[in-house]
This record gives sequence, C-alpha cells and structure tokens, in this order.
Amino acid sequence: MVRSGVIREDILISDSWEDYELIDAGSGERLERWKDIILIRPDPQAIWKRSEHELWDKADAIYFRSSSGGGEWKYLDADGIPDNWFINYKQLKFKVKPTGFKHTGLFPEQAVNWDFIVDKNRKDQVKTTLNLFGYTGGSSIAAAVGGSSVVHVDASKGAVNWCKENSHLSKVREDKVRFIVDDCMKFVEREIRREKRYDAIILDPPAFGRGINSEVWKLQDDLWDILVNVRKLLSDNKSYVILNTYTASISATALHNIMSDVFSQQINNNSVLTIKETVLPFREGKMFMPCGITTRLQFK
Repeated sequence: MVRSGVIREDILISDSWEDYELIDAGSGERLERWKDIILIRPDPQAIWKRSEHELWDKADAIYFRSSSGGGEWKYLDADGIPDNWFINYKQLKFKVKPTGFKHTGLFPEQAVNWDFIVDKNRKDQVKTTLNLFGYTGGSSIAAAVGGSSVVHVDASKGAVNWCKENSHLSKVREDKVRFIVDDCMKFVEREIRREKRYDAIILDPPAFGRGINSEVWKLQDDLWDILVNVRKLLSDNKSYVILNTYTASISATALHNIMSDVFSQQINNNSVLTIKETVLPFREGKMFMPCGITTRLQFK
C-alpha cells in the first residue's frame, strides 16, 4: 500500500473512518479523536517521539496508569465528558465510553476487518458465523450486516450486554445474533459434541483472560488447542477464519507456522493464508500505529 510515498505491503490500514481519528502518537501515548471528544491514552508501542500538535494540550481527558495496576481518567475540562457517546463507521454504530482499563469499548483498527467481513459474507453468502472472544461485537455486527446468522461468545457478561446495545444501535435484527456468555474454549468443545458447523469463524483472543468460572486463558499456551477445535467446527461451505492477536511477543512468522500446521489439510490451491499487521495511520498517513496482527485464512 502507498501513503505519501511510503510503500507497505505487509499491513492492513484502517483509514476509512470519519468519527474516529488517530491524531498523533508517540512518547508512549496516543492522541485520539472519538467524534468530538479528544482522549490521550497510554500505548507502550509508541516508542518514537510525539509531535508538537496543539491538541496534546487541549485534550478532554487523559488516562494515567497506576503503579499498583490499573489506572484512572483525569478530565481536563471542568465540565468533564459524557458518560458515553456514539460513533459511526459506515453502516455500523457503536457506544463508546472511557473504562477503567484505558479502553473505550472499541478497537478502531478493526474497521479494516469489518469491511472484509461484510464484503466476504455477502460474496460467499455466508450463512453462519461464530465470533469467539467477541467483546462488544464489532465483528459480530459486521457479519450480521453481511447477511449471516451470528453466534457471539464472550466470558464477560458486561461485554456481551454492550454488544447487544451496539447491535440495536446498528439496527441488526434481533434474530440475527445469538448472544452467549461463556468460556470460549468450553463453548467450542460443546459445539463439537453437538456437531455444530459454521461457514466463518472469528477469534479475537486476549493475551490473558479468565472464563466465567475463573478458567485461565493464556494465548501462548491455549491458542493451538482452540484452533484445532475451531478447525473441527468448519462447515463444508467454509469461507474464512480470522485470528486477531495483540501481544507483541507473538510474531507474524509464529502465527504463520501455527496456522499452516493446524490447517494443513485445509490449505490448498483454493485457499489463501495472509498475515499482516493491523495499523492506524497518523501524521497525514506518513506513519502507522501498530495495533496487532490479523491472520486471514480464506477458502474461496
């Protein structure tokens, strides 16, 4: 891809936003516009120097990490900011709010995957999509907008309820998404026993997490096992598997190896495996904020 003379073919760029903008990044922080609200959040991968952009001094809120873990938001305007507000991405609509863990309930770099999901579901007439570790549901809503019936699974009841709100905001029919609060590994194992099958499967796992009964999830320990089981859930009409990872300790080459190994029987001349960094552009598209790695295995 080309941006201002910069050629990068190893990245997926989310650059079609209107309600979100990465204004600048550097010195361990991001400067972001979420519709009309300007936020500063920490990001350990922003190891270059930040610019002198005037909005660094005019942000509405900034998140400070605590030495004991977690952190809190400091509101720089005396009137504060709304408890929550709404932003749009094309036909999708989301509620966002500053949470105690620096996040806002939305990962804007995933917009490039939402576009892919909508288009791919329509093109391949994907009937069923499974979204594991679905969080607040950007990919689930995209899959439903693309015409699929979706099963959305996350161990957090709060995240699943948030997804329900986003689904309603995006005017998705109530019967298009099934919302499930469950440990993703155990849910997949039960679906195998039930002989359920899906045309498309999306995984967005954290580096570390806990299930509803305090089951421990560690990406580096458990990714292999869940991918092996996901493979068993693919239908004869399979369209794609998407895997998003955010930890810098797992490289694109490592993901290539595990996907090539687990899906060795499915990868052939009719399939394509792509692994690229997912990024957000800033400074007029001359620089990019790394936001994880997206692995797509397409079967058609």
